[in-house]
Amino acid sequence: MPKAAKASKKSGGGTPYDRKGGGGGGGNGKATNTNIFKFDKDYGQHILKNPGISDAIVDKAFLKPTDVVVEIGPGTGNITVRALEKAKKVIAIDIDPRMGAEVTKRVQGTPLAKKLEVILGDVIKMPEMPPCDALISNTPYQISSPLIFKMLAMPNPPRVAVLMFQREFAKRLVARPGDALYSRLSVNVNFWATCKHIMKVGKQNFKPPPKVESDVVRIEPLIGSARPNIAFEEFDGLLRIAFNRKNKTLYAGFNQKEVLNMCERNYKVYCTLNNIPIDESLASAADIAAAGATTDDAMDVEMDDDAQDNENEEENNDDEAMEEDEDEDMPVFFKEQNDANTKDSKTPSKNPKSKVALIVKAKLNKVLASTGLADKRARMCDQNDFLKLLLAFHEEGIHFS
Repeated sequence: MPKAAKASKKSGGGTPYDRKGGGGGGGNGKATNTNIFKFDKDYGQHILKNPGISDAIVDKAFLKPTDVVVEIGPGTGNITVRALEKAKKVIAIDIDPRMGAEVTKRVQGTPLAKKLEVILGDVIKMPEMPPCDALISNTPYQISSPLIFKMLAMPNPPRVAVLMFQREFAKRLVARPGDALYSRLSVNVNFWATCKHIMKVGKQNFKPPPKVESDVVRIEPLIGSARPNIAFEEFDGLLRIAFNRKNKTLYAGFNQKEVLNMCERNYKVYCTLNNIPIDESLASAADIAAAGATTDDAMDVEMDDDAQDNENEEENNDDEAMEEDEDEDMPVFFKEQNDANTKDSKTPSKNPKSKVALIVKAKLNKVLASTGLADKRARMCDQNDFLKLLLAFHEEGIHFS
């Protein structure tokens, strides 16, 4: 009986999270939390226990009383409750049913319960994200990139997103040309949205503590007339080539055999769709010489770039690892066509050069020369450079998706 009375006293508020400060509070409450949950690191469950940071995340979203908020991975509800106090409705999406139950219990019997909707499932595998005015999340690190692109792909993206990421990933989001972490991710996200670093969050603010530090980033997607009227697949296809090795010149990058093969295939499709006759007969030695399409110049440039790359070998290895991470994280609806093209391009052609191949190579080099970007490296190019390049390629019938 004494034990029963003691348990009743602890549960007087209805849940173990009713104490001031939410999850991660005093000693007794902390022990109760540990007994209730064994946090699943496979789901990226590192519960934010610092109430000041939870407040800051919600405050930086500048929520209105009429806003609908989507929260990804609500955990035990420390951020959720604060958002419910300021917004019209919060839709909490979690893959773990235990967390869905806990965030529901957190507000059970209070006026906030009517404003909460819990959806169980993997947000990345959902056909579409629920429409919302704001997106907030202590983001599971393994879905950082696909979550951003899924949000940006929405027909009507939220007004603002305040998201917590691993520090290195957050730095890549806000990186600028010339920065060490400037990458394809940096260009893509900042092309479709504006990103701003909010604050650093030490790993001691989580339970259990992760192995890495975290940062909070505010993302404001471009909407309406400000939204670029360009297919993501096209822009990203160009960036994939440019950032394949970002310390090479763009001339060397676009004169790789795999890139030339891919552009040739796409050019044939373009000509077919637009009823443009093309000559697919084999090119003679005289044709190759006349077109100046020997590989010597490209090889010389690549050798010069390899010397530069050797000076930055460690940096390049890191870049390639980050690019592989981006490819793994990129959601299917953004990458499947590009992956198919990449797969095809890895099969080298053993056939002699065709006349259309010479035309495509000449068009590529013409664009690089006319834009003045042939000798520039991707890590030093800004959005305007890539847009200028893409427009010039399109005018020559060269596409990348």
